[in-house]
Amino acid sequence: MTTLNEPVQPATPDTSHLDSGGGSLRTWLAFTALTFVLGGVLYPVVTTLISGAVFPAQANGSLITQNGRVVGSVLVGQPFSGEQYFIGRPSAAGSGYNPTAASGSNLAASNPALRQRVQADSAAIAEREGVTPAQIPADLVTASGSGLDPHISPQGAAIQVARVARVRNLSAAQVRRAVAAATEAAGLIGQDRVNVLRLNLALDGVQTAK
Repeated sequence: MTTLNEPVQPATPDTSHLDSGGGSLRTWLAFTALTFVLGGVLYPVVTTLISGAVFPAQANGSLITQNGRVVGSVLVGQPFSGEQYFIGRPSAAGSGYNPTAASGSNLAASNPALRQRVQADSAAIAEREGVTPAQIPADLVTASGSGLDPHISPQGAAIQVARVARVRNLSAAQVRRAVAAATEAAGLIGQDRVNVLRLNLALDGVQTAK
């Protein structure tokens, strides 16, 4: 029996139920393998299959095809040459709207190089469209953050209607109807926008049908 003056010895904990070092390593490896299979294999496979079944066009890049040939994507801008076409925004990703080089210009509004480029583009657009630089919407002389924006504003399309109608020998009303058909409503946020690729393809179709 323990007396009041006798020191109490601490009990030795029973560690027989704890894993050994090898058991902890096996548990960690098993957890890592399980996480890799679930997150790195099963999850992307399942989401890819579901998106392809439910949203096939979007899952494949929202591509536009004509006569079995891909002519572009509604999500990526592309350059157009020729006065018969509507012109999109300038691209900071190169003249070809290179999707592997998507980026903004990273130039501040006070940068002299940006100002010179905008002034030169404004002068060229004003001469081409028969308008004053003050009538040119900002989106026609500035690149988007990605440099791949496929849209222009309705105002940016409006100042190009007269030129396109004249070159294509169409009425301004016909071209404006094509612009309206290619205009995407903003919904709850953003602004209405015109898809340049869809618009130009529609106008090519109008001329083909004549």
